[in-house]
Amino acid sequence: MSKSLHLACALLVLSWAAAVHADSADDAVALVKKAKAHLKKQGPEKACKDFADPAAGFQNGELYVVLQDVREAGTLKIVCHAKNPRLNGKDLTELKDADGKQFNKEVISLVKEKGQGWLDYRWVNPVSGKIEAKSSYIESQDGLVIVAGIYKK
Repeated sequence: MSKSLHLACALLVLSWAAAVHADSADDAVALVKKAKAHLKKQGPEKACKDFADPAAGFQNGELYVVLQDVREAGTLKIVCHAKNPRLNGKDLTELKDADGKQFNKEVISLVKEKGQGWLDYRWVNPVSGKIEAKSSYIESQDGLVIVAGIYKK
């Protein structure tokens, strides 16, 4: 096989590998920390615009930011969802995952008790369109919750 054909095959394999790259837990943590710093500096309105803009660096395929409000006792409202803006402003306290788990109630408990952590549930992957196991990293800041999750392959 010629050197140019070897090179072409190697480039094809590398481009395919990048396309199917699954985000890691470290990627989710880093994105939440980046989004939290941006939220603190810019405030919710500007931060939400940036979270929704794919060019602003807060979205990468399956990895994206969701900002939630838990300031009203016992409720979780979506401030902004980078991949599904139809959810913005909605109270999703009672929302269940594909298995019936009330994961948003667990978000409320997690941030109240620990301020940050991981939560597992099953959710629709915006890239594949399929229900998949998801693990989200969550941090709170002044009654707001910043979330980014990875889909487990």
